[in-house]
Amino acid sequence: MKDDPTPPPGLPDPPLIAILRGLRPEEAIAVGSALLEAGFRILEVPLNSPDPFASIGRLARGFGDRALVGAGTVRRAEEIERLVDAGGRLLVTPHADPALIRAGVARGLVTVPGIATPTEAFAALDAGAVALKLFPAEMLGPAVVRALRAVLPAEVALLPVGGITPENLAAYRAAGARGFGIGSALFRPGDPPARVAERARAFLDAWRAASPGSA
Repeated sequence: MKDDPTPPPGLPDPPLIAILRGLRPEEAIAVGSALLEAGFRILEVPLNSPDPFASIGRLARGFGDRALVGAGTVRRAEEIERLVDAGGRLLVTPHADPALIRAGVARGLVTVPGIATPTEAFAALDAGAVALKLFPAEMLGPAVVRALRAVLPAEVALLPVGGITPENLAAYRAAGARGFGIGSALFRPGDPPARVAERARAFLDAWRAASPGSA
């Protein structure tokens, strides 16, 4: 299957999600600024972070005109309302709950549920998901990406999450991944923004090198 070099529908380019698990509100602007300056355009604050909606609000107010900002590890409908109130536009879940997906879509959110099987993938798409988070990627591997790509509609973006590094990104990309969610290899709580930016640039270099048409 020929890979599509265009950005997935609904996601900025590059389609790399910075997963800022453990981010504190007081460091949100500095970390967000470092990531945007490096070239990232999607910022996710998982809800098991300290005061996550405060961090989402700060990121949305500071960078919402230049980045897609939202929440990860969303599990309940009431969390969607808090996300919208904070100014977030991205909804990421660790699982494929059709009711939660439909609720996010109804609120106009870019909704990316976690899936691991074809059954979950098609149920999520039928519920309105714009892209699929393949999780946990380190357990499933590029072979699962390749197998899913054989049956998923061509326009559907599959984004591996979990254990992605600059070194293994290319293997997933070659198998058909059209974006990634990147967590602890990019950001850990308390990291200086300059270190986060350095890691971000390494991921962007790896993404560009692995993309169709690269030299």
